[in-house]
Amino acid sequence: MLGDRPDAPTPYCLSASQRAAKRALDIAGALLFLLSFAVFYVAIALAVRLCMGGPVHYWQNRIGQGGRTFRFYKFRSMVLNADEILERHLAEHPKAREEWNAFQKLANDPRITPLGKVMRKLSIDELPQFFNVLKGDMSLVGPRPCMPRQRSLYGDHWSRYCEMRPGLTGLWQVSGRNRLSYAARVELDMAYASQWSLWLDVKILARTVWVVLSSDGSS
Repeated sequence: MLGDRPDAPTPYCLSASQRAAKRALDIAGALLFLLSFAVFYVAIALAVRLCMGGPVHYWQNRIGQGGRTFRFYKFRSMVLNADEILERHLAEHPKAREEWNAFQKLANDPRITPLGKVMRKLSIDELPQFFNVLKGDMSLVGPRPCMPRQRSLYGDHWSRYCEMRPGLTGLWQVSGRNRLSYAARVELDMAYASQWSLWLDVKILARTVWVVLSSDGSS
């Protein structure tokens, strides 16, 4: 695993200087990306509008640092009645229900549009989260932000999850992503929280570029 240090201490609470350094990296990275790729961002927004109709962006409540709820932004990749379609699909397909319970995702998700599949494969749907980073809801690197209904899946680890800002990328994304169960994702979140360093963030960001370009674990 990236960043494995079995003998490392478990500093779930970062010091003031560590928090300041991490926040500085977040702001600089988010601004650099948004300024450099503004035209690309607008082009994707237009493609979503023209191909799918309806809203360009999608937001959902997620739980962040301190257990606070925040609005988590994405480019919309699903049909408008996604929740209804998911419930019907899971009710009609027991195997899909088993897959959902284990991964909280479906390999063949009936909610996702053709354009949405392309965006997800390339992680383009995640780009609006750079605004979450600027707002301070998220960090460039950290635990994947969880939904309120997923809180129970963290069990005794929940308080540790709440110590960090959730991340746009993290150990889960560079260690297998959708191939991993949700339980494995929780373990990776805890490993990140216990091993944090600014250098680890830089390594994860660098590895994320490769994972995105290769679409590793995106399906």
